[in-house]
Amino acid sequence: MPKIDRRVLKSQEAIKKAFVQLLSEKGFDHITIQDISDRANVGRRTVYDHYEDKFDLLDKLIKEHIDELRKLCESASEMSFAEGNLIWFEYFERHSSFFSTMLGTKGTSAFRNHFLKFVIEELERDVDITEGINQGLSKELILKFFGAAVVEIVETWFTNGLSEPTQVVAEQVGILLDRNL
Repeated sequence: MPKIDRRVLKSQEAIKKAFVQLLSEKGFDHITIQDISDRANVGRRTVYDHYEDKFDLLDKLIKEHIDELRKLCESASEMSFAEGNLIWFEYFERHSSFFSTMLGTKGTSAFRNHFLKFVIEELERDVDITEGINQGLSKELILKFFGAAVVEIVETWFTNGLSEPTQVVAEQVGILLDRNL
């Protein structure tokens, strides 16, 4: 594996952090590459060395977090939803500036759509319509229903619509999923 230059990583982290801050302040449509470079304290050329434009930066940032969530799901695959959700919600907490911006009013629908697609993909292997409580139901309908529910709960949690602590929200969402899937 090639050695990664620390300066490159430091620049990329500064650019991503600046971008998320700007998203929360201005919204995506009003951000320029100059804004990002000024906030990150790097040259415009440095931003373009790593990203084609702000759309590419957003896509890569979303992909990075979805990939991390996917890894967490793989590591929790043998756990119940109640146990596994806590790992997710702890990740959300550690990266709260990103998630609250993406799911807040000034966030982008792009993230919500990617996140919903990801949640549905992760739930798919747990939906059984051949027997049990969901026998005979539409798998697509079940996935969209619970996918939308999970995304809405996370979104509401980030926009302070839920007063329960992280552990309680994670556990109760997990119990509902365990009970119904």
